[in-house]
Amino acid sequence: MTNATHSVTLLTRSGCGLCTTALAQLRVICAEFGIEPSTVDVDEAAATDPGLRAEYGDRLPVVLLNGREHSYFDVDEPRLRTDLGSV
Repeated sequence: MTNATHSVTLLTRSGCGLCTTALAQLRVICAEFGIEPSTVDVDEAAATDPGLRAEYGDRLPVVLLNGREHSYFDVDEPRLRTDLGSV
């Protein structure tokens, strides 16, 4: 089952322990909805999109749902489950 109506992206950076934890949480939650979360390393992306690191770089990890900020530092699991369940 794939839910093409939602996309989940984790903004991260190499060596970020909170980012590793958030990705593990996202994989479990998203699997229930048939979604594979993607990741974007803000430091690597800065080569082509410096605004991304400028906006989010000091508060990683950041969860984007459908391209919009959903939560940061911690995955807001109850809210994310609710939002993924809506169409």
